Amino acid sequence: MPALSVVIITFNEEANIGRCLAALGDVADEVLVVDSFSTDNTVAICQQHGARVVQNAFAGYVEQKNFATDQARFDHVLQLDADEVLTDELRQSIREAKQHWQHAAYSLARLTNYCGSWVRHGGWYPDRKLRLYDRRLGRWQGLLLHERYEVQPGHTTGQLRGDALHYSYHSIAQHVSQLNKFTSITAQELALKGKANVTLFHLLLKPLWKFWHGYVFRLGFLDGFAGLSIAAISAGGVFLKFAKLKTRTQDAPTA
Repeated sequence: MPALSVVIITFNEEANIGRCLAALGDVADEVLVVDSFSTDNTVAICQQHGARVVQNAFAGYVEQKNFATDQARFDHVLQLDADEVLTDELRQSIREAKQHWQHAAYSLARLTNYCGSWVRHGGWYPDRKLRLYDRRLGRWQGLLLHERYEVQPGHTTGQLRGDALHYSYHSIAQHVSQLNKFTSITAQELALKGKANVTLFHLLLKPLWKFWHGYVFRLGFLDGFAGLSIAAISAGGVFLKFAKLKTRTQDAPTA
């Protein structure tokens, strides 16, 4: 049975990291936290839980997660975010995967808690992510945001049973603040890809479609106020992304 390193990247996660570490149970043969020089009690909490802490300046999610993966003592890695918590069913599924390893990587489902409500619709569940992997057979990929783990061609992936509980946003204000940050990064990504033609289709129709798709087609309305908030703010995020891209391209110097 392969030994498993649980790897977590952090920055000022004192509100979340203790809950994450306490839920690992016996699945981890090593717990590694790569911290971006937190200014709160994150590091002390990690050390109290017996985690090995490595400090590394943050240069992007892809770079940080690849760095963290490389620092692990073992080739088999479970990568978690600080605001994620393993359920009993998911822990058991991870134990079974360790005993009968068959794939290059395994995905887990995330069940998100949004402002105190569990969200099961609107495209937010099961929100599967490849998180348990053999690091020799894949790598984290992406640009500035939306990092993803990709296995090498010719290798298979499997699915774990059970959910990781994702404690995402504690307030509407936090969601809006995070969205403002992420839309700036996404606009930068689009500019790097050379996508500069922003029209009314992007500024008006795409936000409307985002709301309609999440709230109606993906049954977001079944999540009550949380579903409405997610759909509305997500639609606003689409507008912000393209509005910021338009502003970037208008302000870009010409030759």
